[in-house]
Amino acid sequence: MSLSSEEVERYARQIVLRGVGGPGQNRLKAARVLVVGAGGLGSPALQYLAGAGVGTLGIADDDVVALSNLHRQIIHATGDVGRPKTESAAEAISRINPHVAVEPIALRVDAGNARGLVSRFDVVLDGSDNFATRYALSDACYFERRPLVTAALGEFDGTLTTLKPFETGPDGRPNPTYRCLFPVPPDPGTVPTCAEAGVLGALGGVLGSLMALEAIREIVAGFGEGDAGLVGRLLMIDARAMRFETLRYGWDETNPLSGTNNATGRPASALL
Repeated sequence: MSLSSEEVERYARQIVLRGVGGPGQNRLKAARVLVVGAGGLGSPALQYLAGAGVGTLGIADDDVVALSNLHRQIIHATGDVGRPKTESAAEAISRINPHVAVEPIALRVDAGNARGLVSRFDVVLDGSDNFATRYALSDACYFERRPLVTAALGEFDGTLTTLKPFETGPDGRPNPTYRCLFPVPPDPGTVPTCAEAGVLGALGGVLGSLMALEAIREIVAGFGEGDAGLVGRLLMIDARAMRFETLRYGWDETNPLSGTNNATGRPASALL
């Protein structure tokens, strides 16, 4: 897959990077990336992935744009209120970069459809707002061997990690799964929604941009010697203290996906 002269000019500042170059840009053009949730995390991620020249962006969301979304879901505008988020986001992406193909997927991702959906893409970004979707996606990406970049937003805090549990780490042990980090979902009602607790819009922009960065890193096969992605590391951001910390986490041999008594071959729904 080759770049047109217009694309070379468009991506010139990215192509000149030693960790990207022409080969990396061609990988981006050939890549298919699924973003689940066109909200506070998915909005900036989609915009930067489109700007970077990812060839195909899938957008999975079953919601419509609400006025209360707009302080953080910046891919949508006031005139989009009431429109499906997939439709609004696809239109915005076409304005950013006409070279990017968009696949709107107007559905809620769950354990029943996750595997079939993620199997169509190379990299998956989870910007969802509920635990059922997060666990369904992480299980599906494990079974379908797809890298998963997953993030979560709190009131003034957020987390981000990249998951490739179908591979082994430098120590020869399996990379951790999402269930190694968070073995089970919290009880219903114990974690307030953003409508109940609130959320800082700009923080979603920070985390969403970092999600795009991790996806680009994965697509171009790293940015060079010393590249340190977030596989096996959880990035934690505290906006009030303006503190960024990284927690290392590892494979849990008791996890139901890749543990010693693993559930390989079972449908993801059996693990929810």
